Amino acid sequence: MNNTIITNPIIWADVPDVDVIRVGPVFYMVSTSMHCMPGCPIMKSVNLNDWEIVNYVYDTFEDNEAHRLQDGKGIYGKGSWAASLRYRDGFYYVIFSSNDMDQCYIYRTGDIEHGTWERSVIAGLHHDPGLLLDDDNRSYVIYGNGDIRIKELTEDLTSVKPGGTDQLLLEGEREEIGLRIEGCHAYKLNGYYYLFFIEWPRTGNQRRRQLCYRSRELLGPYERRIILDDALGYHNNGVAQGGIVDTLGGDWYTVLFQDHNAVGRIPCVFPVSWENDWPVIGENGTAPQIFATKLPAAAPKPLVISDEFDYPVNRLALNWQWNHNPDNGLWSVTERPGHLRLRTGQAADSILQARNTLTQRTEGPACSAETVLDLSGLLPGDRAGMVALQSGFGTVGIAAGEQGMFRVIMCVNGGDGCEEIVESIAFTGDRVYFRIDFNFENGLDRANFFYSEDGTDWKPIGRTLYMVYTLDHFMGYRVGLFNYATRLSGGYADFDYFHYHRQN
Repeated sequence: MNNTIITNPIIWADVPDVDVIRVGPVFYMVSTSMHCMPGCPIMKSVNLNDWEIVNYVYDTFEDNEAHRLQDGKGIYGKGSWAASLRYRDGFYYVIFSSNDMDQCYIYRTGDIEHGTWERSVIAGLHHDPGLLLDDDNRSYVIYGNGDIRIKELTEDLTSVKPGGTDQLLLEGEREEIGLRIEGCHAYKLNGYYYLFFIEWPRTGNQRRRQLCYRSRELLGPYERRIILDDALGYHNNGVAQGGIVDTLGGDWYTVLFQDHNAVGRIPCVFPVSWENDWPVIGENGTAPQIFATKLPAAAPKPLVISDEFDYPVNRLALNWQWNHNPDNGLWSVTERPGHLRLRTGQAADSILQARNTLTQRTEGPACSAETVLDLSGLLPGDRAGMVALQSGFGTVGIAAGEQGMFRVIMCVNGGDGCEEIVESIAFTGDRVYFRIDFNFENGLDRANFFYSEDGTDWKPIGRTLYMVYTLDHFMGYRVGLFNYATRLSGGYADFDYFHYHRQN
C-alpha cells in the first residue's frame, strides 16, 4: 500500500478554525462557516491530506431577518464561529458560538456522514468553545479570550449541568500580548489535561503562535509552553489554532490553519512528537511544508466542483452553500432540467443584500469560473450574473432594462455596500457567458472579469479587482451565481452550467 506524502497547505482554500477527530481509521473535520448555509461542514479523510465534504451540521440554525438578509440586516462575519467536534459512545457532538445570537449551540448525531443533528441551545456567548469529554464521563466546555472559563455540561451535552463546575480556569499572558489566548482545543491524555490555544504577541516575531497548557488536575494549576511559532515562509503569517489527533498506528499530528490573505484561512498538517509529555510540532522547531506519513494513499476529491445542474431531484451538491438563509421556494434544478433557476423575491439594491446567491470557495494559487445565462426570464430591473464575493466584491452580470433591453455591467463595492458600475455595455443576445479569473499567488489577490456572446471570444470588462480579506465578512473570497430584483419580483435567471478550473 502506498503511503501519503503531505504537502502544506492540505487545502488552499478558506477552511478556518479546523477541529479534527479520528473514529477508527477515519478522520473527520469541522470548520467555521459563519453566514454560509448549510453550515458547519463535515469533511472526511483517511490520511489527513485528501478531504471530501460528506455532510453539514445544519441547513440553517436560526430564521430571522438578519439570517434571511431582510430589511438591510445580515450576519456577515457572525453566524457560526469556531466549531468543536468530539465523539463518545456512538455520538458525535459539535459546539459553536454565534455572535449575532449571543448564545451557544450544541448538535449531536449518531451518523456523522448521513444523519440529521439534534440541536440544543445554551444562553450566552461562549467564545471559541472547546469540548472536553473527560474519561470519567463528565463533559465540559472551555471558552473565552484571555480569561478562559470552564463550564460543566449534562451527561448528554444538551444543557449546563445544575451545580456543576462553572468558573475561571486560567488567565492568559497580558504583557506584550495583542491577542490573548483563545481558540481552545482540549484533551485528556496519559493523565494530563492538555489545552491548546493561540495568541498574538506584540514582540518577537509578532505573529500568531500555538501554545499548549497542561496540568495533572482539571482545574489547574497549568504549565504553559509555546509549541509552534512558524509562518511557512508566507508574509510572517503564523500557522496556529487547532488541535491534535492520533492514528491507528500511534503517530500524532496537528491540524492548524494560516491566514492567506484574500483566499482565506487555509489548513495545514504537521507531525507531532512527544518529549517529557509535551507535544512537539514539526522538526527542530520548524513546521515542514512536505513530509512522509504511514497513512494510506487516497484519491483526492475536489473541494470546488464544476456543475451541469443535471439533478433528478431538487438538491444541490454538498460543495455549494448559500449566502445567508435561502428562500427554498425560489430556486430549482428540476423546473428546467439541466439548469439552475434562480427566481427573484425581495428587492435588493446590492449583491450584499441579495438572497439566494449560490456560492463555492475559491482556491489558490489561481482558479477560474465560468457560466452561461439565459436572459429570457428576466424582468426590468433584474440583475443576474457571477460574483467574487467578499465585502470588497466584484460582479459581472446583466442589467435588464425596459422592452427587452440588456446591458452587461461590471460592478464593485463603491462604499457602504453600494454597487458602483465600473463599466456598462449594451448587449443584444439571448444568452451571455461570464467568467472570473482569480489569482492568489503569493498574495497577489487579483480578480479579472470577462463576458462573451459565444463562450469562445472573451472580452474583459470593468477593471481588475484587488481583493482584500476584511473582518466585516471574516471569510475568504467566494465565487457565486446570483439573480435579484431591484424593482419587480418574479423574474428568473437560468444558468446552464458552472465550470470551474483550478491551477495546480
